Amino acid sequence: MSQADTKMDPIPDNKGRTIALWGLQIIAAVMFLGSGGAKLAGAQPTIEVFEKIGIGHWFRYLTGILEVGGAVGLFLPRYSFYAACLLAIVMVGAIVTHVAIIGGSPAPAIFLLLVTGAIAYLKKP
Repeated sequence: MSQADTKMDPIPDNKGRTIALWGLQIIAAVMFLGSGGAKLAGAQPTIEVFEKIGIGHWFRYLTGILEVGGAVGLFLPRYSFYAACLLAIVMVGAIVTHVAIIGGSPAPAIFLLLVTGAIAYLKKP
């Protein structure tokens, strides 16, 4: 019995998996850096969205910090699983907010939820 047979990982560790995982991490990080950076910079569209939500601008800053921090965490191998989980939770909140409060398409948030969920699954300890 080889060591690969005794391994419990459902997806074998190989070069293709590593490349795909880094690709997903880069896509997610770029999107979250842009989105979170816009929130922290006070871009007018983000201000309008958070005014519709009605919680206050502190929530825009919190969301921006979580998104930027999570994006940075995706590049740190020790923390990438936790960063992906954090960002997935943020995206669940974004989906609920789009559907219940502000309207519009939740498709970008759904896409990012799927990407961060895949990263978390593939990076699970």
